[in-house]
Amino acid sequence: MIPLSVLDLSPVTTATPGSAALRNSLDLARLADQLGYTRYWLAEHHNLANIASSSPDIMIGQVASVTLRIRVGSGGVMLPNHAPLVVAERFKVLEALFPGRIDLGLGRAPGTDPVTSYALRARQDPRAGDEFLERFQELLLLEHGGFPEGHPFRNVRAVPSDVALPPIWLLGSSGYSATSAMLSYRERFKPTPMLPRPYAILTTAAIAADSDAEAERIAASAQLHYVRRANGEYLPLESPEAAAAYPYTPIDRERLARHRVRLAVGSAATVKDRLLSLAQAARADELMITTMVYDHAARRRSYQLLAEVFELPR
Repeated sequence: MIPLSVLDLSPVTTATPGSAALRNSLDLARLADQLGYTRYWLAEHHNLANIASSSPDIMIGQVASVTLRIRVGSGGVMLPNHAPLVVAERFKVLEALFPGRIDLGLGRAPGTDPVTSYALRARQDPRAGDEFLERFQELLLLEHGGFPEGHPFRNVRAVPSDVALPPIWLLGSSGYSATSAMLSYRERFKPTPMLPRPYAILTTAAIAADSDAEAERIAASAQLHYVRRANGEYLPLESPEAAAAYPYTPIDRERLARHRVRLAVGSAATVKDRLLSLAQAARADELMITTMVYDHAARRRSYQLLAEVFELPR
């Protein structure tokens, strides 16, 4: 059976402030570890009222310290927001403390709005534009000591220098970060000593419950969240009851109909069939599930049901 993993955004709701959302993430990570999930990744977003996950490197350390075997990583660190040396050192520290359990996922988007993005990068050259490839190359050169003679970074070492960077993953929701269309990735893959075979994780949203009807009720919160996001509104997640009473416009409902193809909702069996179909179409080696659910107990239950129906090894 295909491995399952978790992508956690630490959702903020009208009843759960950001501080509680972060504590909920630790609770969910413990459960995922017990249920047999392969990875637990934390995202990086800024200035969003519905997501508390702003510092994945800090959360990775916290999650790793309360779990035993699950791999913990970033999904991802938005590299243009950070100096490559800072990223290298923080993840070397994590790898030193939790050897063999850390993943370094990198993305190119800012994870926020343009003004906040500028605040994050206020000391950077605003004329530089998209520096992802340059920063990614710098990160690799810092790791492997590849700067040429005379380069100012020639003798810079990311410490602890006796620890290698954890495995690097490139995130892609477009065709840029990792040439992210997964079939294209496989077609263009070139083996290396470090990675002889392609390996790709498909991340998708899913909500499972004890029945199709209950899952549909719970999913109302996620659907309202999508509609608001499409309208530029990033508000805390509403309850299913408030979402059901929301006055959707005809345009909203058209957007929802299109959005449903991206969201697997239903009983465990229903969601399993949908996820396996997606994995087969994308030739995914692993599925990573993100779940925006209002009630933390319902979110826990969703991951528990999926672990059972996919028969994850414990």
